[in-house]
Amino acid sequence: MLSKQPIIHELIRQIPKQFSWIDHRLITQRYIDDLSHQAATLYLFLVTVGDYRGLSYYSDKTITKRLSMSPLELKTARDNLIETGLIAYQTPLYQVLSIENKERMKPLIKINENKRYHDNKSKINDQPIYLGEIITKIMKGNV
Repeated sequence: MLSKQPIIHELIRQIPKQFSWIDHRLITQRYIDDLSHQAATLYLFLVTVGDYRGLSYYSDKTITKRLSMSPLELKTARDNLIETGLIAYQTPLYQVLSIENKERMKPLIKINENKRYHDNKSKINDQPIYLGEIITKIMKGNV
């Protein structure tokens, strides 16, 4: 077996007070195989900025700027992570989820997808609806 020794002893990583981790099962259970490059980038960002429960609430504008993504690329990456069962999203809150056996995750992913689609009903083509439109719909009973 190869004996591993640090190359630069003075720069050995230390665990800071605020730390995050990337679960090795991302690789061993092949979750990463199902991710686009943009989704993997977004996942790394969310793991890094999340609190101890995996929660963060960065805006789409901030994320697209930090990760050099278009809004469509961000939405596609987020959808990829949701479908893979790695995150949950409820505007504006992200939650990095515990990585479990993929088969065990399927029912939970379905519930998560239903919440996501429910949350997006207030948008048309990912554009905000003006308050006047909402009031008009309420007055007409179309909500």
